[in-house]
Amino acid sequence: MVDTRLLAFVEAYRNQPALNSMPVPASASSSDPPRFLFVDTDAGEFLHYRIQLAYAIRRAGFEVHVAVPTGTAVGEIARQGLAVHPFFVRRLSMHAGDEIRACLSLLRVYHRVKPVVVHHFCLKPAMYGGLVARIVGVPAMVTTLTGLGHAFTGRTVSTRMARLVAIGALRLAFAHHNHRLILQNKDDLTTLASKRVVDEHDAVVINGSGVDLAMFRPAPEPGGPAVVLMACRLLWEKGVAEFVEAAQALRARGVQARFLLVGEPDHGHPSAVPVSLLNLWNASGDVEWLGWRDDVPELIRKSHVVCLPSYYGEGIPRILIQAAASGRPSVTTNSSGCRDVVRDGDNGFLVPPRDSGALVDAIAALLDSPSLRLTMGKRGRERAVEEFGMTRATDANVEVYCSLLNRRDRSSSRSAMSP
Repeated sequence: MVDTRLLAFVEAYRNQPALNSMPVPASASSSDPPRFLFVDTDAGEFLHYRIQLAYAIRRAGFEVHVAVPTGTAVGEIARQGLAVHPFFVRRLSMHAGDEIRACLSLLRVYHRVKPVVVHHFCLKPAMYGGLVARIVGVPAMVTTLTGLGHAFTGRTVSTRMARLVAIGALRLAFAHHNHRLILQNKDDLTTLASKRVVDEHDAVVINGSGVDLAMFRPAPEPGGPAVVLMACRLLWEKGVAEFVEAAQALRARGVQARFLLVGEPDHGHPSAVPVSLLNLWNASGDVEWLGWRDDVPELIRKSHVVCLPSYYGEGIPRILIQAAASGRPSVTTNSSGCRDVVRDGDNGFLVPPRDSGALVDAIAALLDSPSLRLTMGKRGRERAVEEFGMTRATDANVEVYCSLLNRRDRSSSRSAMSP
């Protein structure tokens, strides 16, 4: 389904290309479609979680471009018929030379593409892409922050310094005259508004990138020992230590269950769990570390409980909405993002952050009661359909684009009528 407002904008643009305040490429004709640019830090993430949004924009008549760092998924994005522009960024670097190079790399992309709308995902594209969009005069800008992350939750001196730099850069970037910020939970909006990064009227909360309700679907529980699954980037702040401690405590109680830890450390991240320790836990039998896997839907179907004891700066944790869509109850923390997916006693349990004892009790309660797991799993699926479907997320993003294009269109029309 195509939003009629986007179709109308594209038609108006074709008839009146001067609506675009940026210089028109020399090779362009008056019938060329408006260009829409997505900027992301990971080609694989874009391919898995943003591609449906790109399809929706293309169906409306836009020429869709994607700027991502070089990676294995770049070729697959291009095979979807999207124009790909590799750019330089080191996501975890704080070296001044890397940051300047990232800005210049994006500047070249923006000059080449000349988009009518640009949509930035994640922190560095938000900061540097936002500044570049202001410099070159992109008419409309959207930013999605998928959680505030380590920069806003870390407690070290270096992290606090990085937070101050990020806040200053975001203030400059978000001063764009026609901008909307998309956040994934209300806590993040409150945080950024309190730090004067964004006015609440210029931001909207959308519950994540959505979940594929056909791919993640309910299935009967498997036979055999119960399986507790934790799948995420393996950072300390995701609650990895608490998960391992809970597994050890439950085994000491004589609980017959498997505890699966899925994912890889985010190498170079200050909160990354050392591989040597993951191997040690795996060898001891405390947990089964499976590494990175691309069969998460199947892993969830083969599990009984999903666990994410995170105190990281989450947006909307994907594993929790995937578990809900799959009809599996979750145990997570009463923290930002996590409590937006799981309601305590409804589709899972919420425990205090960093409290492995409470985590043990919550997991044990679910392992002891198949009927409770079934009831909570059904509620999770209902909530996923009502609140977290991918189509719903795509439509909410399109609504944001329409609001900016309409505002820009009216502004351009008033300017054209002025004496």
